[in-house]
Amino acid sequence: MIKVVAALIKKEKKILIAKRSTGDSNTLGKWEFPGGKVEPDEDEFHAIEREIKEEFEIIIKANKFITNNICRYPTKTVDLRLYSCKYIEGDFNLHDHSEYKWVKSEEILNYDLAQGDIPLALYIKENNL
Repeated sequence: MIKVVAALIKKEKKILIAKRSTGDSNTLGKWEFPGGKVEPDEDEFHAIEREIKEEFEIIIKANKFITNNICRYPTKTVDLRLYSCKYIEGDFNLHDHSEYKWVKSEEILNYDLAQGDIPLALYIKENNL
């Protein structure tokens, strides 16, 4: 099982999502909560902060674990772990995504989300996060 962390970053009551332009065919061209793989022996809080800096060149602070989703793809199983994060500073510079958007939680399911992100989006919407 591959452990992947995802960031729930909010600004002005909107949530950050990004459209994947590189990587796995299961998520290519899909919208997702940004994040990435946890390295061996890496703390998940550190992993999400590192991944967001690598992918967007912005600084965030991971606050707390929210929920997770075990997603079984044809070639792998992913434990997608969502963390509440605070935007600290930086201007967006995309590396692994073609675009990003700030969306209202009630509108998030209108986007073509990656399979693993759909249950996370439902959780956010149902719990008014």
